[in-house]
Amino acid sequence: MEKTIYIGMDVHTTNYTLCAMGVEGRKYFAETQIEPDVKILVKYFKRIQEQHPDTKLMCGYEAGCLGYSLYEQVTAKGYECVILAPTKIPHTQNEIKTDKRDARKIAECLANGTYSKVYVVSDEDNAVKEYIRMRDASKENLKRIKQQIISLCTRHGKHYPGRSYWTQAHLEWLKKVVFDNSLMNETLNEYMITFNYLKDKIERFDERIEELAKQKEYAKKTSMLGCFVGIKTHTALSAVSEIGDFSRFPTATQFASFLGLVPGEQSSGGNQNRKGITKTGNTHLRKLLIEAANCYGRCTTKKSAALKARQKGNDPDVIAYADKANDRMRRKYMRIAMRSKSNIAKCAVARELACYIWGMMNEKIY
Repeated sequence: MEKTIYIGMDVHTTNYTLCAMGVEGRKYFAETQIEPDVKILVKYFKRIQEQHPDTKLMCGYEAGCLGYSLYEQVTAKGYECVILAPTKIPHTQNEIKTDKRDARKIAECLANGTYSKVYVVSDEDNAVKEYIRMRDASKENLKRIKQQIISLCTRHGKHYPGRSYWTQAHLEWLKKVVFDNSLMNETLNEYMITFNYLKDKIERFDERIEELAKQKEYAKKTSMLGCFVGIKTHTALSAVSEIGDFSRFPTATQFASFLGLVPGEQSSGGNQNRKGITKTGNTHLRKLLIEAANCYGRCTTKKSAALKARQKGNDPDVIAYADKANDRMRRKYMRIAMRSKSNIAKCAVARELACYIWGMMNEKIY
């Protein structure tokens, strides 16, 4: 029977800390620290194989700053590699953390099977995901600029008389704002230049995302997801590119758990202590689904023209499934919001929306 040597790797941009562990005796050996170079890493693997013939190697590292790059480089050399989910690696309270200890712990998790493997998306999905995240980062920058412009005007006694900010009327008002100090006028002008630049940039990104969603590998899935209230092209394409293969989640609950939308619990004895949502897993997609869930607090029983347009051309069974889900989640939002806080209603609806998305992507609609 072929034996396996497990190699834990604590990786950083400055160095790799490596620890090999054999199954027999559970002993650590060949512990070292090397430069972040795959060629040096491969030499380390080959030296272990020379010292321990008739064995196979399995290495792994925590998901972090290196992303999938090290995984792709190692697997290209013919070695088995695993990316471990950091939140699933067991930790003890007040433990001392060092690179060497982390490498040992990863090796133990590989040997014992006490880890959760990170799914590696395709190169195309990864590229789309990074593009969408770039767009969302620009959106956050735009949000900050808006806040800075409003704060600047408020601090210096320039109060907008209208009710809603960033409407056409508000933008026209900003053009007429004049301070006594010329440098203050220059400051506001620079803010507005940045605002207009980011606004135009995001519009260009959104047009490109619409083009990407029409590609053969994404068109059908994004069109299907668009049948739900609150899910437009941006959110739909994000879900498809971030998840990749929806069938890797055996149940809808496990998919919602991956997004961190399930409630936590810390119970002992006869006491039950329910907590808020776990907020583990994919933060980006969880945020988008919560934003989508917010739309159920505003939607009515009558379909909007935009929703009808998104549903047009889809299979009747898909539309019926989405309509049933939309009606149920709208009623659920109202029911929870009436007796509790709207934030709780949004999280509950986002969790249910994730389950419906899982069902649609895994063809559980028939």
